[in-house]
Amino acid sequence: MTFDLLGTDPHSEARAGELTTDHGTIATPIFMPVGTAGTVKGVHQRELKEDVQPDIILGNTYHLYLRPGTEILKAAGGLHQFMNWHGPILTDSGGYQVYSLSANRKIKEEGVKFKSHIDGSYHVFTPENAIAIQRDIGADIIMAFDECTPYPCSYDYAKNSMHRTHRWLDRCFDFHNSTPFSYNYEQTLFPIVQGSVYDDLRQQSATYVAQKNAPANAIGGLSVGEPAEEMYAMTDVVCRILPKDKPRYLMGVGTPANLLENIALGVDMFDCVLPTRNGRNGMLFTSEGTINIKNKKWEKDFSPLDPHGHSFVDSQYTKAYARHLFTVNEMLGKQIATLHNLSFYLWLVRAARKHILAGDFTAWKNQLVPKLAQRI
Repeated sequence: MTFDLLGTDPHSEARAGELTTDHGTIATPIFMPVGTAGTVKGVHQRELKEDVQPDIILGNTYHLYLRPGTEILKAAGGLHQFMNWHGPILTDSGGYQVYSLSANRKIKEEGVKFKSHIDGSYHVFTPENAIAIQRDIGADIIMAFDECTPYPCSYDYAKNSMHRTHRWLDRCFDFHNSTPFSYNYEQTLFPIVQGSVYDDLRQQSATYVAQKNAPANAIGGLSVGEPAEEMYAMTDVVCRILPKDKPRYLMGVGTPANLLENIALGVDMFDCVLPTRNGRNGMLFTSEGTINIKNKKWEKDFSPLDPHGHSFVDSQYTKAYARHLFTVNEMLGKQIATLHNLSFYLWLVRAARKHILAGDFTAWKNQLVPKLAQRI
């Protein structure tokens, strides 16, 4: 994997770059649609390729490990072949499930024992087998195994968790560097900065991660319930330490406004379930703010979903029609909302890129962010 920094904003830390993998090139800043179980939920691969056109999508190691399982994925030739997506893929390591399945897991130095949410069976994730599983899934970018700490958590808990995550990181790199790829292309391992919302821990973790000299770096443990101001403060602390010539991936973030504010702090890559999950529940993101398409106020509104046409579906469907589909519980309504939101998120990061390269990103962002935060 290579990364070329093509331009910076003169009034912020925002950057525009180009990240190249064996499955294609990724223009940054970029948003990655979440394809948890080998599909971006509710979106056909043809629509993904032709309409949304993301440069990269994300898969979930925990879910793919449980179903369909690595044996089937290997027999298929890896996730790219299995799901008929031939662009870049990133997989998380299962570390987020250490956080989200807190009632069904035990953390030890060796790894994490957890109970399947499907059938109650027990499994163990270690740094070594988290990498081995991602080898067999076959993503272009794979993540180190870590613990995503909850919010709030005590300083001592965050400190102990951070140091264990660093020890696990060393084991991830040892295994990654001593084992072959499962397929005939390269996989790049991203380490993850942790430390909760404590400045000194974030500084320690960012320094430790930067010293690994990996091709790119990630920031985890944010967007887990902390106020946005805390998220931005921690991102700022970390981005000041992580190398400027390497991509930075902020995991699990976020709202449209979150994306722009974190781009301004120097983040290059994002993923989040908001555009797909919220879309299925009737929330549409637009350049004028968010709307609940199920509200009666849209019943006779025959205007596009986004007033400025920032989604490919805007020229095809009106608010009134989308509301009607939700009212009668037609699956197409959820699909249209999902496609709209994904298209809008991709428009947003691509517009940010253009403004970074043009040198006026900060002024554009400051004008747009207040609108994005509105409920219409």
